[in-house]
Amino acid sequence: MDKTVIHTSLAPEAIGTYSQAVKVDQTVYLSGQIPLVPETMKRVGEDIGEQIEQVLKNLKSVAQAAGGELSDIVKLNIYLTDMNDFPVVNEKMAAYFSQPYPARAAIGVAALPKDSRVEMDAVMVLGNH
Repeated sequence: MDKTVIHTSLAPEAIGTYSQAVKVDQTVYLSGQIPLVPETMKRVGEDIGEQIEQVLKNLKSVAQAAGGELSDIVKLNIYLTDMNDFPVVNEKMAAYFSQPYPARAAIGVAALPKDSRVEMDAVMVLGNH
């Protein structure tokens, strides 16, 4: 098994015992991203739209560091502290993804790290182009 740890300074540093992503053969497992600004490691404001955008930017940076793009994501998991924010997720995703969209799950959770309102993780397969 060919296993490679992916790291980029363009996404937040891991704040625990995990990697930003791990690549096994052509599959990349992207760890959960919260709305931290990589340069400051501080969470963006309270606005859910702003938080979702930062999470998507972070995922994009990790995907690119692994040699892919958001369009290579085949599975996306979204964790929300308020499921009423789901329409904003769809709106923001439309700006970052195009058809065919990845398979997706949305999970309501009680809390997320750093008082974030959203977190996303993903599975990406390289070489689909």
